[in-house]
Amino acid sequence: MNHLFVDNLTVIDFAYLDPSRGLVGESWIADVILSGELDDQGMVFDFSDVKRTIKRVIDDQVDHCLLIPSRYAGLTRLEGHQDTFEWQLEDGSTIHHSSPQQAVVWLDSDHITTSDVSALLAAELKAALPDNVTGIQLELREEEISGAFYHYVHGLKKHDGNCQRIAHGHRSPIRIDRNGHRDLELERQWAQLWRDIYIGTEEDVSRRFVGEDGVHYIRFDYQANQGAFSLTLPENRVYMLTTDTTVELIAAHIADECKAVYPNDRIRVKAYEGVGKGAIAER
Repeated sequence: MNHLFVDNLTVIDFAYLDPSRGLVGESWIADVILSGELDDQGMVFDFSDVKRTIKRVIDDQVDHCLLIPSRYAGLTRLEGHQDTFEWQLEDGSTIHHSSPQQAVVWLDSDHITTSDVSALLAAELKAALPDNVTGIQLELREEEISGAFYHYVHGLKKHDGNCQRIAHGHRSPIRIDRNGHRDLELERQWAQLWRDIYIGTEEDVSRRFVGEDGVHYIRFDYQANQGAFSLTLPENRVYMLTTDTTVELIAAHIADECKAVYPNDRIRVKAYEGVGKGAIAER
C-alpha cells in the first residue's frame, strides 16, 4: 500500500456550541494521509490536486460554520425555513440562533470532538477522490501555542465571503509589546478577558432585555448577502465594540485600551485571527 501525506494542509476556523463554555471559537489545523494504488503518473494523488480538492471539500463543509451536536439534551430546534434553535447552557441561561442553512453543520453527537468532525469530512472526501485512493486519514489538531491565547466568535455582515456568518470563530494567540519588550501579564489579562467570548458590534444590536430566567441578554440581528442572521446571548458572554469586529479593528481596540492604561509607553499589539494570520496595531 502506498501513502501520501500533507501536513498543515489547511486551517478550519469555525465555532461550536458547548454545554458549559457556550459559544466557542476554534481553529483546527488539518493534516491528511491518503492511501491507495499508484496511478498512471506513479502517484497516489497529485499534490496540487490534494491541496485544491481536499481544501475545497473541507472549506465547503465546515470552515466558517457553526457546528452543533444534535443529540445534546439542552437543544431545541424551532420550526422555520432557517436553522433556528435554542441551546440551554448548564448554568440555566440560553443561546438563540437563526441563520441560513449553509452556516450550520449538525453532527450526530452530544459534544463536538475532532474525531466526529474528521469522520464527517472523510466521508465527504471519499466521494471527491479518484477510485485508486482507498484510504483517507484526516487529523484535526490545535496549534501549539506557548503563550497567551483566547477563543472568540464574531460575525462580519459586510464581508463578501463566509465571514459574514454571525457565529464563526477562531482560537487566537496574542502578543503585546510595551516599550519594545513583551508584556506577558497584559497578554494574560486579555486572554482571560476574552476566554470563550462573543465579540459584538453595537451596530448589530437589536435588543437588550432581561429574560424570564433573570439573565441579561443581548440580541444581534443583521441582513447579509447569504441571508438573515440572528443571535441572542447572555450579556456576560459578550464583549462589545463600537466598531466592526475585523481583526484589524480588534488589534486597534486592544492597542487603544493598553495605551489608555500606559499613556507614556509605546504599545505594539499583534492580534492573530486563527493560525498564522492577523493584524498589528501600534500606539
